[in-house]
Amino acid sequence: MFKERVLASATVDQVRGGSVPLWEVFVWGQPPFDRERTYTIEAKTDTLAAFQGIEMFVDEMETLRDAELKEE
Repeated sequence: MFKERVLASATVDQVRGGSVPLWEVFVWGQPPFDRERTYTIEAKTDTLAAFQGIEMFVDEMETLRDAELKEE
């Protein structure tokens, strides 16, 4: 069985500074996962925050995809 890959992009805005800053990560996916999510993430860098946001998005989309496949 072929499963569609989840492809996503992200932008990051710093909400709070400090030793572990707080970031708002906006993630959007490419079809058929063309949804949008915003996550608030604590991470040392914007790159790490983006990575974590995309990882959360992919996990969520894979869960939705797998649930739909089970129903078929």
